[in-house]
Amino acid sequence: MTDRSSPTDHPLLEATDVTVRFGGLVALDRVALTVPPATIVGLIGPNGAGKSTLFGVLSGLIRPRAGTVRIDGNDVTRASPQARARLGVARTFQRLELFGELTVRQQLVVAYRAKRRRTLFDLARTLPLDLLGLGNRPAPGEDATVDGALELLGLTSVASVSASAIGLGTGRLVEVARALASQPRVLLLDEPSSGLDARETDELAEVLARLRAEAGVALVLVEHNVGMVLGLADDVTVLDFGEVIARGPAAAIRADAAVQAAYLGTST
Repeated sequence: MTDRSSPTDHPLLEATDVTVRFGGLVALDRVALTVPPATIVGLIGPNGAGKSTLFGVLSGLIRPRAGTVRIDGNDVTRASPQARARLGVARTFQRLELFGELTVRQQLVVAYRAKRRRTLFDLARTLPLDLLGLGNRPAPGEDATVDGALELLGLTSVASVSASAIGLGTGRLVEVARALASQPRVLLLDEPSSGLDARETDELAEVLARLRAEAGVALVLVEHNVGMVLGLADDVTVLDFGEVIARGPAAAIRADAAVQAAYLGTST
């Protein structure tokens, strides 16, 4: 098994010996993941390997049977998604969920303001959007944060366009920008290239590289597009049947026999 120690003594986000069971099914078995600040960590594996379950544990949507999740060394295993968001954890979902009646810029404004109240989707499900204060004066720092995210994601030209009028590729970028507007320190990205063509996937990869380089955000990337992950990630963890079968830099993962057999295809 390929392995590499963390480059920092104090990871930003860390999962240790995480075990999750659904009835008699072991979805995760003593899984570990380390996310240093300002790095891209890839998480790959075949369908049913446990990737989405681990994301649920990291974001607080799933409570593990055993193991620990820490942010900055502090135990948050039993903390709610809202509490983790306040500590700087944000995530996207595989299914694109934008507010169709809002413009691209308003999507980000809602995210910026929601962090100061509850999570974005809790608010959207329980409150009319006008109660979020979209007509009010911007909060301190709001314009700079929102405009900066739009510029970084290349969305300034469509800022005033309704989300219902943009394509899937642009929508994926809006979702990442919206998460960035909540000012996260670590961003969990669940299949961000799902539904994108090759050109859009390449553009998304460039954007994610800029996020790490220019915004200093740590990224955890779950993707079926293995080439994208191996081209971006500083470190890659491979799951199979709920267990970590390999961990290390992209070059080592490409050459790992267990990975080739379980996911990339048995080597010839």
